[in-house]
Amino acid sequence: MKISILPLVVAVVSLVTSAGAAERHMMQPLVPAEQLADARALTSPLPSSPEIVAQGKALYNGKGTCFNCHGKDGDGHGPVAAQLDPSPRNFQHHGFWRHRTEGEIFWVIKHGSPGTGMIGFAGQLTDEEIWTLIQYERSFAGEHGPGMMGPGGGMGGREHRGPRGGMGGCEGEACGR
Repeated sequence: MKISILPLVVAVVSLVTSAGAAERHMMQPLVPAEQLADARALTSPLPSSPEIVAQGKALYNGKGTCFNCHGKDGDGHGPVAAQLDPSPRNFQHHGFWRHRTEGEIFWVIKHGSPGTGMIGFAGQLTDEEIWTLIQYERSFAGEHGPGMMGPGGGMGGREHRGPRGGMGGCEGEACGR
């Protein structure tokens, strides 16, 4: 009797594919093009402080329910992350913080991210709570820090030129090399 392994191969491939949904490319904007300039112009009215970060942590793990998708450690592996395609953002990745402004992140938390499972939280969180969350989420970058994010930070309209077709290089004080 000859046994075919084709059904087994198909089952394994489908399990691996569905279990590892890919995260959107780091450089892909999260805000629709027609609203990107307005989003990039937004800046936090809150001072950076340990108290604000602690309040952000409480929101992240509580009212904001961010941990469900982004994970307790901000790694994008929360309890429902495997069900989402694309995968939730990994806040630990320094590239996430480096290539967008705090205003873009604010916009996405408030309005959601088209083409992803990220819903808008305008009805659940106040603007101040969203800015508070962002301060906590930044802490996931650890030793990498928030990159160039901040007032005028992130890509923020600046051009980054480098050896890889205009992306990946850095110059000046913000480079950190």
